[in-house]
Amino acid sequence: MPSTSSLASSVSAEGSPTIAVIGLGYVGLPLCLQFARSGVTVIGLDVDQAKVDTLNAKQSFIKHIADEDVAVAVDSGSFRASFDFCEIQSVKAVIVCVPTPLGEHREPDISYVLKSGEAIASHLQKGTLVVLESTTYPGTTEGPLKDALEKGSGLVAGTDFYLAYSPEREDPGRTDHSVASIPKVVGGYTPACLEKAMSLYGKAVETPYPVNSCAVAEACKLTENIFRSVNIALVNELKTVYQAMGIDVWEVIDAAATKPFGFMPFYPGPGLGGHCIPIDPFYLTWKAHEYGLHTRFIELAGEVNVGMPGYVVQKTTEALNGRKKAVNGSKVLILGLAYKANVDDMRESPTFELMDRFKALGAAVDFYDPHIPVITPTREHADWTGKASAEWSEASIKAYDAVVIATHHQAIDLSQLIDWADLIIDTRNAIAKSGKDGKLGQVHKA
Repeated sequence: MPSTSSLASSVSAEGSPTIAVIGLGYVGLPLCLQFARSGVTVIGLDVDQAKVDTLNAKQSFIKHIADEDVAVAVDSGSFRASFDFCEIQSVKAVIVCVPTPLGEHREPDISYVLKSGEAIASHLQKGTLVVLESTTYPGTTEGPLKDALEKGSGLVAGTDFYLAYSPEREDPGRTDHSVASIPKVVGGYTPACLEKAMSLYGKAVETPYPVNSCAVAEACKLTENIFRSVNIALVNELKTVYQAMGIDVWEVIDAAATKPFGFMPFYPGPGLGGHCIPIDPFYLTWKAHEYGLHTRFIELAGEVNVGMPGYVVQKTTEALNGRKKAVNGSKVLILGLAYKANVDDMRESPTFELMDRFKALGAAVDFYDPHIPVITPTREHADWTGKASAEWSEASIKAYDAVVIATHHQAIDLSQLIDWADLIIDTRNAIAKSGKDGKLGQVHKA
């Protein structure tokens, strides 16, 4: 680890810095607004000119972030968006919040991180702090990212500039926690790097939490999401077993959750969605192979979760068969394109897999989502780009042979659905939880 003497003297010599946040999506934009609320001047950088223009016009493009929040930040002079990465020359810290998807063979794709590193390096000044927040495998910050920054700038991490990692913990649509209240894990390349990053985050969040290295912080994020993936896989598998036995898995889980210790409830669904749980476990699986290790438990959980859309299609097929209808030629409506309730985030949504599978079997497939009027371009489901949400009306719903509840949005009127739909496949236990009763043989759980 390099000497930190040339940087250590400037650690505390900081008022309210101007910072840049690269990536103005579901992670970067909330972070920008929280720093702006805290009195830090923020430049939000993104390669998407449409996002930049929208934000500078004081409008939000994310449903759960209000236009008013953006307007307040812009009007106060604490936030503006930019397409010009040259602005990095004028800031004291750069935080990277870009996607880290999987490649074709479920290998980590850190190309967005490395491109960001190269862009930063071209304008990096001595004494600047660079923090990566994107989820990745242990060793990324102190390995590929550091190499990109040093190669492009001619500066040395820990001697000429600070380097740290702090995993994002954003949960779109959640109201009981905020960017400010969620503890912020921080790992630094050197002790001075850690101190600098802790000082920065301390201006915007209530509880910065230091760890001994960037790798520990990177592993922390993976562990959090692997924990969720494995437990969701467990209840998904229990669902298939208990349903075969005629036992309601949701009732079982609710009963088990009455135990005040030793049990934490997780609930089954049609598959995994979002930017974390379907992807992050495979980052550790890939990295483990470098050490000759196989993460069998994690990989098994991934297989179970990936198989859930197929299970839903199977249960829908059985329900249609019970009405002497084939999937081939049937009209199927999927309720909910977003991966979770009450948001407009469709990243990695299992609804895409459901639509693909039903279409492959010859069904005419539509979706309805009150928060997503039309499907925008995605990396893996380009064929669905431009498809519009179905109409919510009695005539429209009655025209479908089966309606599959994939996401339980509060804005969906379940009373109307029960009145209008002939056959409902409920993957979220939405109707039972609402206390509404369907007609005999109308609702099937999957």
